[in-house]
Amino acid sequence: MRLLSCTILAVSAMPALAADPELTVFDWAGFEVPEIFQAYIDKHGQPPTFAFFGDDDEAFQKVSSGFRADVVHPCSQMVGKYRDAGLIEPWDTSRIPNFDKIDERFLDSEVFRDETGVWFIPTDWGATAIAYNTETVPAEDVASLQIFVDPRYQGRTSLPDSADDVWALAYLATGTTDWDDVTEEQFQAAADWLRQAHQNVAAYWSDPSEQAQLMASGLVDVAWSWNDGVVYLQGDNYPVGFQRAPVEGSSTFFCGFVNVKNGPGNEDKVYDFINAWLEPSAGRALLDAIGYGHSSVEAMATIADDPAVIEGLGELDVPVLAQTPNDPQQRVRQLAEFERIKAGF
Repeated sequence: MRLLSCTILAVSAMPALAADPELTVFDWAGFEVPEIFQAYIDKHGQPPTFAFFGDDDEAFQKVSSGFRADVVHPCSQMVGKYRDAGLIEPWDTSRIPNFDKIDERFLDSEVFRDETGVWFIPTDWGATAIAYNTETVPAEDVASLQIFVDPRYQGRTSLPDSADDVWALAYLATGTTDWDDVTEEQFQAAADWLRQAHQNVAAYWSDPSEQAQLMASGLVDVAWSWNDGVVYLQGDNYPVGFQRAPVEGSSTFFCGFVNVKNGPGNEDKVYDFINAWLEPSAGRALLDAIGYGHSSVEAMATIADDPAVIEGLGELDVPVLAQTPNDPQQRVRQLAEFERIKAGF
């Protein structure tokens, strides 16, 4: 289908340049868009070497098992795991001129920054909400997250194969808007709801291009989606809506880079890469490529009035569950329960 020829190339293709063997970036597919780190290419004449992962837990397992990279791009919930495992080292912020341009809300955790140093450079953020086919799904049906358990949509939905995102959905759907202090009753209510939602799932998507393909093929009409899946569908002229304001609310997340201890490459190039990411021009490139916001106040100022920002990232009048670092034991429990639910238990 045309989506395969457009979206997959947009996500996976690299420019006609050799990859730099002195810098290995372990990243989500879709973030290798050259314009996001153009200053690195301008300086070194080629992009870094990229390796890709499908979800945060997969990335952590691979790095902890010995995969060698110089930087990794986890989301905020995972930073503590990398720290606890001794896999990363603090950043030298004196080598990052635009560090003080990062919005302080993205550094508001001792997991990211404490007396021992800065362990995480936030770079990008987005939303998780309802993507839907506007020609087959009435707007009133996506006014509530209960569409994911509605029997009328059995076999017509898709959820991310990501424990963090599905639990954010389940907590919101059952009335919990903050996962920092979840009670046993709230956990069980969310788990029961997820089991119901599982009955409607045609497929769990592992990356946004897969989600876009599922919808473009007609297999599913409703998905719990990041911004990038919607951008890919819009680029293919698919009739997609992005409902971020169902009555129960939606979710947000943010991600960034950690500096791997004893990485195999050139440490100067590690800093060249992160500095390229923090250039104000990266804000436009990030928004156009995958619909995400930037952590830099200056970068966001360059795109603040863009309709894509207002629609996909703007303020809401409904609850928003922020996927910030939560209790590690609770997260492990959620991951294990999600695997049981997918297995039919």
